[in-house]
Amino acid sequence: MLIAAVAGAMVWGAGSAALAKPESKGAAAKPASTGSVGAEPTLIGQFGIWGAYMAAPNGKKVCFVLAKPSSSKTTPANRPRDPAYAFISTRPAEKVVNEVSVMIGYPLKPGSESTMEVGGATFAMYTQGDGIWIKNAAEEERLVEALRKAPEVTVKGVSAKGTATADTFSLKGLAQALDKVAQNCGG
Repeated sequence: MLIAAVAGAMVWGAGSAALAKPESKGAAAKPASTGSVGAEPTLIGQFGIWGAYMAAPNGKKVCFVLAKPSSSKTTPANRPRDPAYAFISTRPAEKVVNEVSVMIGYPLKPGSESTMEVGGATFAMYTQGDGIWIKNAAEEERLVEALRKAPEVTVKGVSAKGTATADTFSLKGLAQALDKVAQNCGG
């Protein structure tokens, strides 16, 4: 079961960070009730490596899916970094549906571009701090559809120190996790 720190800058804004509540082993098969949602994310479903979460910071519902990479490579090899996480978030109050982002685990080279390679297509991503987002927002729906259909996605970036990274995420379970988010957040 995925238990991870949730990057506030990715989901709620740069001013806050929250932790996903640890779940007991028995809770993995039976996600928490969605009846009362607080500021801290609550796991509403686990689908492969993809967790579907819901929260209501400041009373505004937010849902997102989150996963860690199945493999990570750095050049030069074995460079230290924080864990990477892929997010797809829906924030109904802001009319945001399926916003794709990745917390890459290190400060990115200022002004650099990253890429997301999925299903034979490459999407340009812009960078800010340790996060990446799609550069052309008009392509986000196409990106999400490619993510739903492909077996994996590879995210490439360059750190502020010049280290190149490639993180590969399995997409098994992503479509089901996104469907769970749509059920709970109207995405």
